[in-house]
Amino acid sequence: MKNARGRVYLLTAFVVAANVIGNFALSWGMKNPTGIKLTQIPPIDALISPWVLLGIVLLAVWTLSRITLLSWADLSFVLPVTSIGYVLNALIGFVFLHEDISWQRWLGTAFILSGTILTGATPPKATEVDS
Repeated sequence: MKNARGRVYLLTAFVVAANVIGNFALSWGMKNPTGIKLTQIPPIDALISPWVLLGIVLLAVWTLSRITLLSWADLSFVLPVTSIGYVLNALIGFVFLHEDISWQRWLGTAFILSGTILTGATPPKATEVDS
């Protein structure tokens, strides 16, 4: 069971990282267009941006890895613990995208962080998985 729990924590970290980096790349690509216009439809033109493509790929990987994580651990563990991604997304938006974040958003982010910490302090009740 100890090995299964370690795998759950490792995959949880990967799920969070793929989500945060994927959202950042997607947002960066949409806010900093490459200037290449194939159509008159900006979201379609954005699809040729390397940042947007990276974001799409990482969010697809995030979805698949989250599905795997949900098969390994309880839903009541996975969703609250992976919500740390919301906190990290807010920090990345503030630091790298220079977003103006109101005190109400910071307060909401603090509540999410509190819930993540409380949930993360409990064992994930991981199931054994095949290698």
